[in-house]
Amino acid sequence: PVVEAYRRLEATRTELAGAREMRDGETDEEMRAMAREEIGRLEADEARLVEELKVLLLPRDPADDGDVILEIRAGAGGEEAALFAAELLRMYLRYAERHRFRTEVMSLNETGIGGVKEVIVEVSGDGAYSRLKFEGGTHRVQRVPATESSGRIHTSTATVVVLPAVEESEIEIDEEKDLRIDVKRSSGPGGQSVNTTDSAVRVTHLPTGLVVEIQDEKSQHKNKAKALAVLRARLQDAEHRRQREADSVARRSMIGAGDRADKVRTYNFPQDRVTDHRVHLDLSSLPRVMDGELDRLIDTLITTDQAERLSDVADGDAAGAAG
Repeated sequence: PVVEAYRRLEATRTELAGAREMRDGETDEEMRAMAREEIGRLEADEARLVEELKVLLLPRDPADDGDVILEIRAGAGGEEAALFAAELLRMYLRYAERHRFRTEVMSLNETGIGGVKEVIVEVSGDGAYSRLKFEGGTHRVQRVPATESSGRIHTSTATVVVLPAVEESEIEIDEEKDLRIDVKRSSGPGGQSVNTTDSAVRVTHLPTGLVVEIQDEKSQHKNKAKALAVLRARLQDAEHRRQREADSVARRSMIGAGDRADKVRTYNFPQDRVTDHRVHLDLSSLPRVMDGELDRLIDTLITTDQAERLSDVADGDAAGAAG
């Protein structure tokens, strides 16, 4: 893509030089006017291609092309928050379906009436992480709950954590020394027994205290494999966060780092509006957004991130020139 963009830029500049030559050497006013019009079009093309090339030359996040693990948890708001978490799960599953990404629910803790206390989903496919990496943070819903008899609008929240999936070779874990693995019987909503064997697996990473519990599969071996995959992703994320905090010049992005405390988006049902607070974008047609039509939101977040990084590069160049 970089070579192709550079070739298009060079071809445009060649055409531009020819048009300027025609404008300066032509005596016929009509031909000069045509040349000026062509110059205007080519100068706009040149500026667009320069910006496109700058974006292509930005350092790429090595995780962008890979898979992603989404963790969605009900926050403030009780049962209504759990119902909202379930709707966010469906929204992301529909988005993945639209982009032909594969999905696997790794762990699901439901409430009795269709809500979700916590769910972990792996989304696989080329570029899955690059499309979903800005979804992390606190998502807020404003609406009248079905259980509300007086018609009052309630505000509830759910948190989304986004982690790049990690290959086994990228994070080494000494299972004998670093892990405590406990097994027990799985339980479903309301304490129902999922099966009668000890298949639920709880993995504790002793050096950090991180805990992952998976009980979805009837196979203890499969649950353990899923728990280790989630643990590796969380360990790598923790390391990346440490590195960012240690870097004294790390930028504080408008988009944020996906911390759970960051309020990223509000879904206002009475006003049929979704607001992304990081890029100050309001969209109507909330039902379509909840059905997975997220591309306009996600494209705006990606474009804003690119603009911020280009600005950082320009500021660095200016500081270097001044020094």
